[in-house]
Amino acid sequence: MNEQALLGDEAAALGAVHAGLSAAYGYPGTPSTEIMEYLQDDPQAKGVRAQWCANEKTALEAALGTSFAGRRSMVTMKHVGLNVAADPFINGSLLGIKGGLVIAVADDPGMHSSQNEQDSRFYANFAMIPCLEPRNQQEAYDMAREAFDVSERFHVPVMLRLTTRLSHARAAVTVRASIGQNPAGKGNDKTQWMLLPVYARRNYASLIEKQKDITAWSRSHAVNSLELENRDQSFAVITGGLGGNYYEENLDDLIVARGGKAPARLHIGAYPLPEESIRKLCEKAEKVLVIEEGQPLIEEKLRGILPQTVAVAGKLGDGSGNSGPVNRTGELDPDNVRKSLGLPPRPNVLNAAGVTLSTLPGRPPQLCQGCPHGDSYETIKKVVTELDPAPKHPSVAVLSDIGCYSLGATPPYEVPETIVCMGASVGMARGAAEAGIPYAIGVIGDSTFIHSGITGLIDAISADTPMTLIILDNSIVAMTGCQETMVSSDKLKALILGLGVRPEHLLELEAKRQLLDENAAKLKAEVEYRGLSVVIFRRECLEAFRKRQKAAQAKGVAK
Repeated sequence: MNEQALLGDEAAALGAVHAGLSAAYGYPGTPSTEIMEYLQDDPQAKGVRAQWCANEKTALEAALGTSFAGRRSMVTMKHVGLNVAADPFINGSLLGIKGGLVIAVADDPGMHSSQNEQDSRFYANFAMIPCLEPRNQQEAYDMAREAFDVSERFHVPVMLRLTTRLSHARAAVTVRASIGQNPAGKGNDKTQWMLLPVYARRNYASLIEKQKDITAWSRSHAVNSLELENRDQSFAVITGGLGGNYYEENLDDLIVARGGKAPARLHIGAYPLPEESIRKLCEKAEKVLVIEEGQPLIEEKLRGILPQTVAVAGKLGDGSGNSGPVNRTGELDPDNVRKSLGLPPRPNVLNAAGVTLSTLPGRPPQLCQGCPHGDSYETIKKVVTELDPAPKHPSVAVLSDIGCYSLGATPPYEVPETIVCMGASVGMARGAAEAGIPYAIGVIGDSTFIHSGITGLIDAISADTPMTLIILDNSIVAMTGCQETMVSSDKLKALILGLGVRPEHLLELEAKRQLLDENAAKLKAEVEYRGLSVVIFRRECLEAFRKRQKAAQAKGVAK
C-alpha cells in the first residue's frame, strides 16, 4: 500500500482502476469531469478504455454493453446529467448485471455551476439500487472499489454519489494493489437483458426480492456507524455525507454546551437506509436532528420510520413546510451546521487588512476577454434591436442553452431570455414561434447541439417552423475544460444538411468583431425568413487555442 494526494474525483477514478475497471464512459460536467480526465491521462489507468460520449444516456448504454460482456464499467456525469440518462438508469436496475457497473454522479449543492440542487440519492432510491456516499477522499477510493463487488453480488448497478467539495478537494489517500480485469464473456440467460413485458415482470419481481439482501448489506456496512455508548440518547443526530464532517468539526463545542456529553449519533454513507439502526438510535430519543448534504432524503424517510412522539428536525422543520434548523438550500459548512446545533457563531477571522471573508465582494463569472461568443452576441444584439427597437423587444425571443455562452445573459450582452437545460433552446424556440412570437431565435453550442439539440431540430425541420437556430461553434467543450467534441466543426454542416435543413438557409459566419455589420445583415435575413433556418457562428475558443499551442510546443521540445 502507498499514499497518493488525490482529488475526490481522482480517488474515485483510481479506486475503479484498482477494482479491475475495463471501460469508462461519460459526458463532461462540473464537478464530475476530473474522474474521466484522470482515467484518460494518468499512467495508472493504462489499459482502461475511457471515452467521452455524445451525452449521458449514450454513455450509460455503452457501459451496460460492457457489463453485458462480463467486464467492469463506470459511467461519469453530474447530477443533471442523470436526468438525461434516466431511461437506461431506471431500466438498468431490472437487468442481470454481469460485469460490475458503477454510476459515479457528482451533485452540486449551492449550484456553483448548475441549474439546480437535485440530489441523486433520490434516483438511487427510486431505482431501488445501492448507493454509496463517501465523506472524504479515502472513502471515495474505498467505496469506488467496493461498488463493483456490490454490483456483481446483487446484479444491479451501484451509484457512487459525490458532491462538489469532495470532488474538488485534495487529500492523502492510501491505495491498495490493483486486481485484474474480468475476462469477456456473455451470460447464459439472455432473458435477463431483454425487457419485454414477460421478462420485465419477472425481473422486477426479482429486484423486489433482492431488497431484503441489499438492506441487510446496508445495515451491516461499517460506514453506517452507530454511536450509543456513553451518549445522551434523548437527543439523536443522524449525519449523511459531508454533513458528518461538519458535525464532527463542531463536536467538542457541542459536548461542552451540553454539559460534557455527546448526543447519540448515526452516520449514513450506504443506502438504502439502515432502518433497524435508525430505530435503535431513536429508542430513547425525544428529538432527532438530521444533517445531510443535499435534499432531505433521510429526513423525509424518518417520518415514516419513527413514532410520532419523536420530534424530527432538519431541513423540513416540523413537517409543516416551514424551514428547519438545517439550511434547506446551498451547501452545508461548519458554520451553518454549528448554527443548526444551537451553538453560537465562531468569531470571524480577519485578514491583514481587517476584512472578513464574508465581506469580500463576489466575482461573478463572465465570458473570457476576446471570446468568440462575445462577438456573436454583439451581432445577435444588433439584429434584435433592428427587428424590434421597442423596450424588451416583444416581437423577438432569444432562447439560450447550457454552456459558457449562457454568460451572454449577463452584462454587457444581456441577450438570452431563457436558460433551462441541455437542448431546450431548440424546442423552446420552436414552441415560441408556433405560439406567435414573430422572431424566435435559439442559441446553442456545438457540443450541446450534439448532446441533445439534434432531435429538437428534427422536430422543427419536420414542421418547417419559422425560427432560427444559431449554433455557436467554438470547436470544443469549453466550459468543462476543453474536451473534444464528438463531431468536429468540419463535419457539422454535413450533419445538419443530412437532417433536412435547406442548403440556402444554412449559413456559416466567422465570429469576428470586424465583420459585425456584414454578419448582422446576413443573420437578420435568416431571422426574417418565414421558415426554418440555421446559422453557425464559428471561431475557435481562445482557451482551446492556447491549450493546443502549448501542447504543440511541448511536443516540439520533446522531439
